Amino acid sequence: MWHNFLLLRQMRNTKSRRVLVGNVHVLYNPNRGEVKLGQICFLSSRARIVAEKWGHIPVVLAGDFNITPQSAIYKFLSSSELNIKSYDRRDLSGQRSCHLAQVFEVKKEIINPFAVMDRLLPNGWTDEEVKVATGNAQCYLAVHPLKLNSSYASVKGSPRTRGINGEPLATSYHSKFFGTVDYLWYTKGLVPTRVLDTLPVDILRRTGGLPCKKLGSDHLALVSEFAFAEAINECNDYMSTSSEKIAMH
Repeated sequence: MWHNFLLLRQMRNTKSRRVLVGNVHVLYNPNRGEVKLGQICFLSSRARIVAEKWGHIPVVLAGDFNITPQSAIYKFLSSSELNIKSYDRRDLSGQRSCHLAQVFEVKKEIINPFAVMDRLLPNGWTDEEVKVATGNAQCYLAVHPLKLNSSYASVKGSPRTRGINGEPLATSYHSKFFGTVDYLWYTKGLVPTRVLDTLPVDILRRTGGLPCKKLGSDHLALVSEFAFAEAINECNDYMSTSSEKIAMH
């Protein structure tokens, strides 16, 4: 099961300023990369339709995408296209590399025989899987219509909380996973001015996993402040005119 919604937001004290906010909870299953791609394509396509209908307004897509910053689907979100034929659908999300034993280099890792068998299975794509991922069983190129940037990757943060590409080191921590799966993506017309940093890894590990007594969710909240931007010239010299906080947790 997955959920998404689109919300048209009229900003306070700004008669002509609107922004479309989309929220999504993509399928968790690490092996079903084709489903994740299909869900993201559907949401982004609907967001573009609504944004164009309301005058080509800016878009923010937030939520639990269940993909890591190093994954092929993350690259898909930031580049707008992905040739799925080059990938094993079971590795598209990057989640299978974020088990606690892998992240923290536990020496005595318990080997799951089913996981070993899974790696030996053929990684080819069926027509149905291709159709779910791209919308066309004969097309291996997945595309989405939005030009997206990540809010956290765009705002400099502390090396204690950020990875090499600027995303948080971890937004979720439980018995099967430690890493980042939550994001705030935005389109042209908005500029992220600041974000709320997540917990450093050492402090997050002391919780023993999420949720815990002090944190009631299995995900950390992401918060970004955006400013509406007006292009002064073609070199993207912006001036901010209004801002609104958008929180996702």
